[in-house]
Amino acid sequence: MENVIVQNGVAIKAKNISKTFQISEDSHNTVKHRLFNIFNPTKKKLIPAVKNLSLEILKGECIGFLGRNGSGKSTLVKLLAGVYPVDSGYINIKGSTMLMNLGVGMSHELTARENVYVSGSVLGLKIKEIDHIFDEIIEFAELEEFVDTKVKFFSSGMAARLGFSIAVKAGADIMFLDEIFAVGDAKFQEKAIKVFESSWIKGKTVILVSHSMEVIRQYCHRAAFMKQGELVYFGDTEKAIQMYIEDNK
Repeated sequence: MENVIVQNGVAIKAKNISKTFQISEDSHNTVKHRLFNIFNPTKKKLIPAVKNLSLEILKGECIGFLGRNGSGKSTLVKLLAGVYPVDSGYINIKGSTMLMNLGVGMSHELTARENVYVSGSVLGLKIKEIDHIFDEIIEFAELEEFVDTKVKFFSSGMAARLGFSIAVKAGADIMFLDEIFAVGDAKFQEKAIKVFESSWIKGKTVILVSHSMEVIRQYCHRAAFMKQGELVYFGDTEKAIQMYIEDNK
Protein backbone atom coordinates (compact mmCIF):
# COMPACT_ATOMS: atom_id res chain seq x y z
CA MET A 1 0.00 0.00 0.00
CA GLU A 2 1.29 3.46 -0.83
CA ASN A 3 0.49 6.58 1.19
CA VAL A 4 1.11 9.85 -0.63
CA ILE A 5 -0.14 13.41 -0.44
CA VAL A 6 -3.26 14.03 -2.53
CA GLN A 7 -4.69 17.33 -3.71
CA ASN A 8 -8.07 19.07 -4.13
CA GLY A 9 -9.28 18.44 -0.59
CA VAL A 10 -9.29 14.65 -0.86
CA ALA A 11 -8.31 13.09 2.47
CA ILE A 12 -8.49 9.43 1.41
CA LYS A 13 -8.49 7.91 -2.05
CA ALA A 14 -8.78 4.14 -2.49
CA LYS A 15 -8.56 2.67 -5.99
CA ASN A 16 -9.41 -0.95 -6.86
CA ILE A 17 -8.42 -2.28 -3.43
CA SER A 18 -9.08 -5.83 -2.32
CA LYS A 19 -8.33 -8.05 0.66
CA THR A 20 -8.64 -11.83 0.98
CA PHE A 21 -7.96 -13.79 4.15
CA GLN A 22 -6.81 -17.41 4.23
CA ILE A 23 -8.13 -19.48 7.10
CA SER A 24 -7.53 -23.08 8.11
CA GLU A 25 -10.40 -25.55 8.20
CA ASP A 26 -9.31 -27.88 10.99
CA SER A 27 -11.58 -30.92 10.97
CA HIS A 28 -9.30 -32.74 13.42
CA ASN A 29 -11.18 -31.55 16.46
CA THR A 30 -10.04 -34.27 18.86
CA VAL A 31 -6.60 -35.33 20.06
CA LYS A 32 -7.11 -38.76 18.48
CA HIS A 33 -7.94 -37.28 15.09
CA ARG A 34 -4.96 -34.96 15.24
CA LEU A 35 -2.55 -37.78 16.14
CA PHE A 36 -3.76 -40.06 13.35
CA ASN A 37 -3.89 -37.27 10.78
CA ILE A 38 -0.66 -35.53 11.69
CA PHE A 39 0.72 -35.81 8.17
CA ASN A 40 -2.50 -34.80 6.42
CA PRO A 41 -2.42 -31.16 5.32
CA THR A 42 -4.98 -28.84 6.85
CA LYS A 43 -7.52 -27.55 4.36
CA LYS A 44 -7.29 -23.86 3.51
CA LYS A 45 -10.24 -21.62 2.79
CA LEU A 46 -10.10 -18.19 1.11
CA ILE A 47 -12.41 -15.47 2.44
CA PRO A 48 -12.69 -12.40 0.18
CA ALA A 49 -13.36 -9.62 2.72
CA VAL A 50 -13.11 -6.62 0.39
CA LYS A 51 -13.61 -6.92 -3.38
CA ASN A 52 -12.19 -4.45 -5.94
CA LEU A 53 -13.39 -1.36 -4.11
CA SER A 54 -12.82 2.32 -4.95
CA LEU A 55 -13.87 5.47 -3.07
CA GLU A 56 -12.86 9.03 -2.24
CA ILE A 57 -13.40 10.76 1.10
CA LEU A 58 -13.02 14.52 1.31
CA LYS A 59 -11.19 16.43 4.02
CA GLY A 60 -13.56 17.37 6.85
CA GLU A 61 -16.23 14.82 5.96
CA CYS A 62 -17.84 12.46 8.46
CA ILE A 63 -18.56 9.23 6.59
CA GLY A 64 -20.67 6.35 7.88
CA PHE A 65 -19.97 2.71 6.98
CA LEU A 66 -23.02 0.45 7.12
CA GLY A 67 -23.41 -3.28 6.61
CA ARG A 68 -24.33 -6.47 8.39
CA ASN A 69 -21.69 -8.37 10.36
CA GLY A 70 -19.30 -9.95 7.85
CA SER A 71 -20.02 -7.36 5.15
CA GLY A 72 -16.38 -6.20 5.14
CA LYS A 73 -16.83 -2.74 6.64
CA SER A 74 -14.42 -3.25 9.56
CA THR A 75 -11.84 -4.81 7.22
CA LEU A 76 -12.18 -1.80 4.92
CA VAL A 77 -11.58 0.53 7.87
CA LYS A 78 -8.41 -1.37 8.80
CA LEU A 79 -7.20 -1.19 5.19
CA LEU A 80 -7.80 2.57 5.03
CA ALA A 81 -6.10 3.03 8.43
CA GLY A 82 -3.06 1.02 7.34
CA VAL A 83 -3.56 -1.82 9.83
CA TYR A 84 -3.85 -4.34 6.97
CA PRO A 85 -1.93 -4.16 3.68
CA VAL A 86 -4.07 -4.31 0.53
CA ASP A 87 -3.76 -7.29 -1.80
CA SER A 88 -4.32 -5.11 -4.87
CA GLY A 89 -4.87 -1.48 -5.76
CA TYR A 90 -3.63 1.47 -3.72
CA ILE A 91 -4.65 3.90 -0.97
CA ASN A 92 -3.58 7.55 -0.83
CA ILE A 93 -3.78 9.32 2.55
CA LYS A 94 -3.42 12.99 3.44
CA GLY A 95 -2.94 13.67 7.14
CA SER A 96 -2.20 11.77 10.35
CA THR A 97 -4.51 8.87 11.10
CA MET A 98 -5.72 7.00 14.15
CA LEU A 99 -7.94 3.93 14.42
CA MET A 100 -10.13 3.47 17.47
CA ASN A 101 -11.51 -0.04 17.73
CA LEU A 102 -11.34 -1.60 21.19
CA GLY A 103 -7.74 -0.51 21.58
CA VAL A 104 -6.50 -1.59 18.14
CA GLY A 105 -3.41 0.44 17.28
CA MET A 106 -2.06 0.42 20.82
CA SER A 107 0.46 -2.03 22.21
CA HIS A 108 -1.20 -4.27 24.78
CA GLU A 109 2.21 -5.00 26.31
CA LEU A 110 2.71 -1.32 27.16
CA THR A 111 1.08 0.63 29.96
CA ALA A 112 -1.49 3.38 29.44
CA ARG A 113 1.25 5.96 30.09
CA GLU A 114 3.60 4.39 27.53
CA ASN A 115 0.82 4.11 24.93
CA VAL A 116 -0.02 7.78 25.31
CA TYR A 117 3.58 8.76 24.50
CA VAL A 118 3.97 6.28 21.65
CA SER A 119 0.64 7.20 20.03
CA GLY A 120 1.27 10.91 20.52
CA SER A 121 4.66 10.60 18.85
CA VAL A 122 3.12 8.71 15.91
CA LEU A 123 0.66 11.60 15.53
CA GLY A 124 3.61 13.99 15.27
CA LEU A 125 3.70 15.48 18.77
CA LYS A 126 6.91 16.28 20.60
CA ILE A 127 7.55 14.90 24.09
CA LYS A 128 6.93 18.29 25.71
CA GLU A 129 3.62 18.60 23.87
CA ILE A 130 2.54 15.18 25.12
CA ASP A 131 3.64 16.14 28.65
CA HIS A 132 1.31 19.13 28.43
CA ILE A 133 -1.81 17.12 27.53
CA PHE A 134 -1.00 13.86 29.35
CA ASP A 135 -3.16 14.51 32.42
CA GLU A 136 -6.06 15.64 30.21
CA ILE A 137 -5.88 12.39 28.22
CA ILE A 138 -5.91 10.21 31.32
CA GLU A 139 -8.65 12.24 33.00
CA PHE A 140 -10.90 12.19 29.91
CA ALA A 141 -10.40 8.41 29.63
CA GLU A 142 -11.17 8.02 33.35
CA LEU A 143 -8.04 5.91 33.88
CA GLU A 144 -6.29 7.81 36.70
CA GLU A 145 -5.93 4.61 38.76
CA PHE A 146 -4.59 2.58 35.82
CA VAL A 147 -1.91 4.86 34.36
CA ASP A 148 0.87 2.31 34.85
CA THR A 149 -1.21 -0.80 34.14
CA LYS A 150 -0.55 -2.71 30.92
CA VAL A 151 -3.35 -2.34 28.38
CA LYS A 152 -3.65 -6.13 28.09
CA PHE A 153 -5.29 -6.06 31.52
CA PHE A 154 -7.85 -3.45 30.43
CA SER A 155 -11.43 -4.23 29.58
CA SER A 156 -12.45 -3.47 25.99
CA GLY A 157 -14.23 -0.35 27.21
CA MET A 158 -11.14 0.94 29.04
CA ALA A 159 -8.96 0.41 25.97
CA ALA A 160 -11.51 2.16 23.76
CA ARG A 161 -11.69 5.12 26.16
CA LEU A 162 -7.90 5.47 26.10
CA GLY A 163 -7.71 5.34 22.30
CA PHE A 164 -10.53 7.83 21.87
CA SER A 165 -9.03 10.20 24.43
CA ILE A 166 -5.60 10.12 22.77
CA ALA A 167 -7.09 10.91 19.36
CA VAL A 168 -9.26 13.73 20.72
CA LYS A 169 -6.53 15.41 22.75
CA ALA A 170 -3.59 14.69 20.41
CA GLY A 171 -5.47 15.82 17.33
CA ALA A 172 -5.40 13.16 14.62
CA ASP A 173 -6.44 14.58 11.22
CA ILE A 174 -8.27 11.42 10.12
CA MET A 175 -10.03 9.22 12.64
CA PHE A 176 -11.53 5.80 12.18
CA LEU A 177 -14.16 5.10 14.83
CA ASP A 178 -15.31 1.47 14.81
CA GLU A 179 -18.35 1.13 17.11
CA ILE A 180 -16.89 3.68 19.52
CA PHE A 181 -20.39 4.51 20.80
CA ALA A 182 -21.09 0.87 21.63
CA VAL A 183 -18.36 0.43 24.25
CA GLY A 184 -17.85 1.86 27.69
CA ASP A 185 -20.46 3.02 30.13
CA ALA A 186 -23.21 5.59 29.62
CA LYS A 187 -21.04 8.36 31.07
CA PHE A 188 -18.26 7.80 28.53
CA GLN A 189 -20.73 7.51 25.64
CA GLU A 190 -22.15 10.87 26.68
CA LYS A 191 -18.62 12.31 26.57
CA ALA A 192 -18.06 10.88 23.09
CA ILE A 193 -21.30 12.42 21.83
CA LYS A 194 -20.35 15.80 23.29
CA VAL A 195 -17.06 15.61 21.37
CA PHE A 196 -19.01 15.16 18.15
CA GLU A 197 -21.21 18.12 18.99
CA SER A 198 -18.28 20.41 19.82
CA SER A 199 -16.08 22.54 17.58
CA TRP A 200 -13.36 19.88 17.91
CA ILE A 201 -14.84 17.84 15.06
CA LYS A 202 -14.68 20.73 12.58
CA GLY A 203 -12.01 20.17 9.96
CA LYS A 204 -11.45 16.55 11.03
CA THR A 205 -12.11 13.66 8.68
CA VAL A 206 -14.05 10.92 10.45
CA ILE A 207 -14.94 7.42 9.26
CA LEU A 208 -17.60 6.04 11.54
CA VAL A 209 -18.66 2.39 11.73
CA SER A 210 -21.84 1.93 13.72
CA HIS A 211 -24.98 -0.19 13.93
CA SER A 212 -26.77 2.85 15.36
CA MET A 213 -28.78 4.48 12.58
CA GLU A 214 -29.41 7.45 14.86
CA VAL A 215 -25.67 8.13 15.17
CA ILE A 216 -25.08 7.71 11.41
CA ARG A 217 -28.06 9.90 10.53
CA GLN A 218 -27.09 12.66 12.94
CA TYR A 219 -23.39 13.03 12.20
CA CYS A 220 -22.55 11.65 8.74
CA HIS A 221 -22.47 13.80 5.60
CA ARG A 222 -22.43 10.67 3.42
CA ALA A 223 -22.66 6.95 4.05
CA ALA A 224 -21.51 3.72 2.43
CA PHE A 225 -23.49 0.49 2.38
CA MET A 226 -21.47 -2.71 2.08
CA LYS A 227 -22.57 -6.27 1.43
CA GLN A 228 -20.42 -9.40 1.06
CA GLY A 229 -17.24 -7.37 0.65
CA GLU A 230 -18.62 -5.07 -2.03
CA LEU A 231 -19.37 -1.36 -1.89
CA VAL A 232 -23.01 -1.44 -3.01
CA TYR A 233 -23.71 2.26 -2.50
CA PHE A 234 -21.83 5.38 -1.41
CA GLY A 235 -23.67 8.68 -1.24
CA ASP A 236 -26.77 10.09 0.45
CA THR A 237 -26.84 9.04 4.11
CA GLU A 238 -30.58 8.40 4.26
CA LYS A 239 -30.52 6.22 1.15
CA ALA A 240 -27.64 4.14 2.56
CA ILE A 241 -29.55 3.72 5.83
CA GLN A 242 -32.67 2.54 3.99
CA MET A 243 -30.61 -0.01 2.01
CA TYR A 244 -29.12 -1.28 5.27
CA ILE A 245 -32.54 -1.56 6.90
CA GLU A 246 -33.94 -3.44 3.87
CA ASP A 247 -31.01 -5.85 3.99
CA ASN A 248 -31.79 -6.65 7.61
CA LYS A 249 -35.45 -7.54 7.05
